[in-house]
Amino acid sequence: MGIFSRLSDIVNSNLNALLDRAEDPEKIIRLIIQEMEDTLVEVRSAAVRSIAEKKALERKAAELRAQQDDWQRKAELAITKGRDDLAKAALHAKARVAQTLAALEQQLAQLSEALARQNEDIGKLQAKLADAKAREQSLATRQKTAATRLKMRTKLYDERITDAFARFEQVERTLDEMEGQVEAFDLGRKPALADEFATLEADAGVDEELEALKSRLGNRVAPAARA
Repeated sequence: MGIFSRLSDIVNSNLNALLDRAEDPEKIIRLIIQEMEDTLVEVRSAAVRSIAEKKALERKAAELRAQQDDWQRKAELAITKGRDDLAKAALHAKARVAQTLAALEQQLAQLSEALARQNEDIGKLQAKLADAKAREQSLATRQKTAATRLKMRTKLYDERITDAFARFEQVERTLDEMEGQVEAFDLGRKPALADEFATLEADAGVDEELEALKSRLGNRVAPAARA
């Protein structure tokens, strides 16, 4: 059984409400799209038949108008020839044709009105179908995104990865302990003689560079800086 029982149900449907109530929204949206597409084919087929019927009626109306004109011409000819009896008969025939033409024109008007409604319905149905397809795409995108996130979460909580990180942290702790042991040997020890001389030489080099810089700047050195 279809989701919709008639075209007006589709046109007036609330897709949000239908999907909110559905246990399987993706399945429902596919069914909705299928039913909309089937209905669109049916409505278009009906419109094609109506258009064909309209064209046939229009041809018939044109023929009746031509007959009207012909009977009018014959009535005028009969009058010019003094044949009032023939003129009267021609006018009666013209009246019958006019009556048939009036009924046919009324039928044409009704058919044109029906075609206008069908055209409007097709437009609304196409809009609903486009909306349904957009929602189907949105659901597919959400499903794909959710699956990707679930896969990532599964990887992150994989026991093998957790064990690898635990082993890595253990190695880091071991290295920290080894480095701590090396640094512990230097605790409380005085600097080596060579190290002390290296420090003095570095300080002396800095002092010489400072004096050379002051000499080059000369008078530009501020009074406070000379003190």
